[in-house]
Amino acid sequence: MGRVGVLLLNLGGPDRLEDVRPFLFNLFSDPEIIRLPFPWMQKPLAWLISTLRSQRSQDNYRQIGGGSPLRRITEEQARAIENNLHGKGKDAKVYIGMRYWHPFTEEAIANIRRDGIEQLVILPLYPQFSISTSGSSFRLLEQLWAEDPTLDRIDYTVIPSWYNRPGYIKAMAQAIARELDRLPNSDEIHIFFSAHGVPLSYVEEAGDPYQQEIEDCTRLIMKALDRPNPHTLAYQSRVGPVEWLQPYTEDAIIDLAQQGVKALLVVPISFVSEHIETLQEIDIEYRELAEEAGIERFYRVPALDTDPTFIDDLANLAIEALEAPPMKFDSVTRPQKKVKMYPQERWEWGMTPAAEVWNGRVAMIGFLLLLAEMISGNGPLHYIGLL
Repeated sequence: MGRVGVLLLNLGGPDRLEDVRPFLFNLFSDPEIIRLPFPWMQKPLAWLISTLRSQRSQDNYRQIGGGSPLRRITEEQARAIENNLHGKGKDAKVYIGMRYWHPFTEEAIANIRRDGIEQLVILPLYPQFSISTSGSSFRLLEQLWAEDPTLDRIDYTVIPSWYNRPGYIKAMAQAIARELDRLPNSDEIHIFFSAHGVPLSYVEEAGDPYQQEIEDCTRLIMKALDRPNPHTLAYQSRVGPVEWLQPYTEDAIIDLAQQGVKALLVVPISFVSEHIETLQEIDIEYRELAEEAGIERFYRVPALDTDPTFIDDLANLAIEALEAPPMKFDSVTRPQKKVKMYPQERWEWGMTPAAEVWNGRVAMIGFLLLLAEMISGNGPLHYIGLL
């Protein structure tokens, strides 16, 4: 066995307030985040969205200390996995590749090449596969491999998802149980799983398995928990006017309050690290919403971060991946289950359902371009005197 590496993939987050706008630009420049019929519009739209959202996003990050803790926590996870692997007799080095902020995936690959890694396990820190998370990172890696023939000497294997791993499920169930055990009247607490959402079209039109994996993961955790508590699964963090997976977290909280639920224990099901969506969106926004709706007790299960059971399971997963037949990029970017990532949906004019969707998208693009011109003060409408 040659020199072994493990590459952890994650989203990334702005370290400082001044990083927020370029981070958002990188995020919305990704066609897996916003799918457009015209690729040339991707970066102008990303500029517009990052410009419009930067102030509000900065305010949110200011509420949690002025930046994202995601890099620090991911580095701690990497060290913990590396130490665990060494304890199991595996001399492996663990690297971090963030999709939208430092250390970027490209930086990690440069370090992997520099260190002469010969065997590489590519492990996303997303338990469930989605086109917009793991899929985006895998497609970038596939592109890097295609552009650099020297990478072909690395015998790599990809882990698409691991939501049903016994160790991960056990760690999640233990984390929920710890919170329940310290709370009064714990059997009366409603367990509320909140997952990051994706556009509904990703599931219905593109075949994204994310929703099914989230639902299966929730079922497995509740089975392992083996408590009588009722539970709900909902989806948070939607962006834009398109329909996302439902129920939305904010709507589900209000519905439960109207049904008389007084105590919620929120479980961040698709997040394994504390970051803006746990520390600000759940802990601040959803807490305020719940209290206004009549929820009297609002609690949250901490993200796993470096939970020993979780870290041990990820280390075991890396070892198992090294010993199994390798899985290559094309098996996850173009899988047999027909997860249609590219080409994007065929678009057409007329009165068909597909045409109505695309007509609406084109209208939205036109509106965004108009808004961009109004913000910048430059453009064809200014030139002819209409603005």
